[in-house]
Amino acid sequence: MPNRKLDQDHVSVTIVTYNSRRYIRACLEAVLRQEGIPLEIVVVDNASTDGTPEILADFDGRIRTILNSRNLGFAAAQNQAIEAGSGAWVLALNPDALLGHGFIRKLVETGRLDRRAGTICGRLLSIGPDFELPATPRIDSTGIYFTPDMRHFDRGWHEPDNGCYRQVEYVFGATAAAALYRREMIRDISIEGEFFDIDFFSYREDADVAWRAQLLGWRCIYNPDAVAWHVRSVVPGNRRSVPAVLNMHSVKNRFLLRIKNTTPGVFRRCWLPMATRDLLVIGGCLVLEQRSLAAFWRLAGCLPRALRRRRAIMARRRVTDDALAAWFNPHPSAQPLLRAVDILPIPAVEEAAR
Repeated sequence: MPNRKLDQDHVSVTIVTYNSRRYIRACLEAVLRQEGIPLEIVVVDNASTDGTPEILADFDGRIRTILNSRNLGFAAAQNQAIEAGSGAWVLALNPDALLGHGFIRKLVETGRLDRRAGTICGRLLSIGPDFELPATPRIDSTGIYFTPDMRHFDRGWHEPDNGCYRQVEYVFGATAAAALYRREMIRDISIEGEFFDIDFFSYREDADVAWRAQLLGWRCIYNPDAVAWHVRSVVPGNRRSVPAVLNMHSVKNRFLLRIKNTTPGVFRRCWLPMATRDLLVIGGCLVLEQRSLAAFWRLAGCLPRALRRRRAIMARRRVTDDALAAWFNPHPSAQPLLRAVDILPIPAVEEAAR
């Protein structure tokens, strides 16, 4: 990723569309209503056939559009959009997300609390497929967390939005449905020019970024005052309603995540629940979801690149196993925001981890 002079108050909003006609107009209008921060909007369309490009054309002059001739997947298309932007911050945004008033400005202001904060996320609430608000407000995500069996979930998902998760705090990472990334971090943790790993294609690529960022000493801050809404089509326990190809990628990416990012200390602490879950996944593929068996052939094809990228990550790891393992808990976890005097620059963190 080339070095360019960045406007420190500038945000690149990057959106990937694929047959997103149902959502994209309202999504873009909400972004264009954001105030108090200079924005540029880059949309990459992955060969939509439902009229999405025609809607994007209605925003000509207000957004930059890149039209791909085939579906490259979310990860590769997001990398395209990020590279096309020039902001010091990048808001990766799903077309099925709707930003509330001041969402982007509040996230950028939060990022100024800690220069080691490479990711900032807000309080995402659930919304219906036609962007209709539910009668009872429910949480979609307040950041992501990992469990000892190497599953990752959205904190608070489907819980009533009744006053919980209302503190500014550190979380493990953010869902890429609406995640603000510091471009300095993007450059630091990108491997072979890729921020999102294109071998993931779709699903879990944001968890991979979150884990890699933690390994390299970057933090993620959650600010509940920044509110947005998200239509979630893939939910826990709902695999039968998900396209088979996504289920296959989900299985592949579960193992790809671990190959790239698991440290010996985390493995020692979590090997039993990890192995138990692996057996359940493999058994489920053999008995109930044979179409996902292709995940293991895909994984074999990705293995040389994954091992090469693992070596690159581990060669630059800046945190101890104890610090990393503290994030792997059965229940949603967070850590209190550090006082300014406790915040070390990245070189100091790297030295401390040696």
